[in-house]
Amino acid sequence: MTRAAEDDRLLRLSLVAVWLLTAFASIAELDGQSSRVLAEAGVASPRWLVRCLIIGGAAADLVIGLALWWRPGRMSYLAALALLLVMTAVATFLQPSLWMHPLGPLLKNLPIAALLWHLYRRITP
Repeated sequence: MTRAAEDDRLLRLSLVAVWLLTAFASIAELDGQSSRVLAEAGVASPRWLVRCLIIGGAAADLVIGLALWWRPGRMSYLAALALLLVMTAVATFLQPSLWMHPLGPLLKNLPIAALLWHLYRRITP
């Protein structure tokens, strides 16, 4: 394996970790931070809807993480990029202040998008 291929593998596995651990954290904090983030954005009820949104987001993260792990390729990179863009747009609409948050929850999506685009371009169609 070339050094560039090793580097790409490391980048891909770091993205796998981001998506899988985000899915886990979302469910682990279902009645904690996950619900509070939505409540701060004005989505606090009905409770079943809040839970469905969190579980749905976690399921999407899980699917993307597994796709990047087991089936890396142009389609999985595009799917991850599309999900990232949709979730960023929704978060921006619901809580634009997240762009100015000191820990940068939305700002971190910029380098993640760049990594996905880099990996996408490295694979020949």
